[in-house]
Amino acid sequence: MSGFLTVGGWTFASRILGFLRDMAIASMLGAGPVAEAFLIAFSLPNMFRRFFAEGAFNMAFVPMFSKKLEGDETQAQARVFAQDAFAALGSVLIVFTVIAQIFMPALVLAMASGFAGDERFDLAVLFGRIAFPYILLISLAALLSGLLNATGKFFAAAAAPVALNLVFLGALGLGNIFGWNPGLTLAWSVPVAGVIQMGIVWRAAAAEGYRLYPRLPRLTPEVRRLAVIAGPAALAGGVVQVNLLIGRQVASYFDGAVAWLNYADRLYQLPLGVVGVAIGVVLLPDLSRRLRAGDTAGGRDAMNRAAEVSLALTIPAAVALIAMPHALVTILFQRGAFDAADTQSTALAVAVYGLGLPSFVLQKVLQPLFFAREDTKRPFYIALASLAINLGMAVGLSPFIGYIAAAWGTTLAGWGTVVLLWIMSRGMGEAAQTDARFRSRIWRIIVASLAMGAILAALSSVLTPMLANGALKLPTLLALVISGIVSYFGIGQVIGAFRLSEFKRNLKR
Repeated sequence: MSGFLTVGGWTFASRILGFLRDMAIASMLGAGPVAEAFLIAFSLPNMFRRFFAEGAFNMAFVPMFSKKLEGDETQAQARVFAQDAFAALGSVLIVFTVIAQIFMPALVLAMASGFAGDERFDLAVLFGRIAFPYILLISLAALLSGLLNATGKFFAAAAAPVALNLVFLGALGLGNIFGWNPGLTLAWSVPVAGVIQMGIVWRAAAAEGYRLYPRLPRLTPEVRRLAVIAGPAALAGGVVQVNLLIGRQVASYFDGAVAWLNYADRLYQLPLGVVGVAIGVVLLPDLSRRLRAGDTAGGRDAMNRAAEVSLALTIPAAVALIAMPHALVTILFQRGAFDAADTQSTALAVAVYGLGLPSFVLQKVLQPLFFAREDTKRPFYIALASLAINLGMAVGLSPFIGYIAAAWGTTLAGWGTVVLLWIMSRGMGEAAQTDARFRSRIWRIIVASLAMGAILAALSSVLTPMLANGALKLPTLLALVISGIVSYFGIGQVIGAFRLSEFKRNLKR
């Protein structure tokens, strides 16, 4: 688990800054049309980023690159492969960015057809055209991050996302001082942040001997193989993004729902980012190297410890989101243009997303079992099944339960994906099996989490009157967080869910 603390620590910093960013946006814009238009515009490059870079390309690139480092090839050969991959991805994205600029109105309708005919549509098209070039910069940065992670250098790749939120916060602060248009300020912050993020990881890669430059692509045999492996992963990534698209489409037909779901998403993305993303980033190259070396027992241990650590951190986080969503949203977002009605709607989404949080993290643990073997076809079939679940829930239930159907679709699709990943990994042998330690501890982790949840729910109800006083919001949040941490880790230690000393040692490995 080398690098987990580095990745998790920087991801935690990024998520905290993301909270501050969204708190500023919520206070300034609430859940109004400008906020919804910007959130849809910003989701466009992020959606395709996950499709092109983090989803398809990196899931194919990292195992191939890792095996070159572990095999007989020299660093020079690995560098040539990385340069070819960099040029190929950059060329595809330049063309795609130009096409997106032309067809931005259609893209906005594909994301949020409920915007048609009102002011949100024109604003989203304008903001989208400004923000979309971010996809080129951040996708190339993601490739370089994958390269760095494969070489065991996690610092720059983990630190780069912090720049995005720092740019947003700085721009919002300057905009408030100088009276800039808040929507345009946010939109222009996106490509500026992309340049900075790209610069951070490019310099780090260059320092490791991988100084990559833009140039015309070469269709080498290895690039062709990369495309063949990435193809099914791209389709799977596309299905995942269609899942997100379904939720946004449903939300766009309910005023304010795009913003409510976005703010709720920020809350469950904190533990998901700190644990799930960190586990996924570290586990994929680790499994790839172990499989190349024939270390089946080591691969099994890596997978089990990743699952154990991630669930020991995310199950209590999920219980906390379910136990006190109203208190969390009130403390973090209810101020300025974000009122009590917005809090109520957002809190409901937080609780529903909380139910799905462990599934989202387990996917990060199970998917590398496939990608490390260069198996991208079965994850695609699983993603299709997930899409069917999400579509049925989000679209089918929205006439009856409104916008919250989108959150239920996401959560149930997440658990469906985990079940299918687990079933399809059964034929992978020892490396995909749970060990006795994991099976012994998982139920204890659940018990400790539920006990903590009961304590938090009781405290939350007692402290609710204090939330009306703005000066007491932060102390109330700190009291709840400290109570949750102390009760969970204390109970967990007593009943054998984990040993704190062992827990710290596993994180540092």
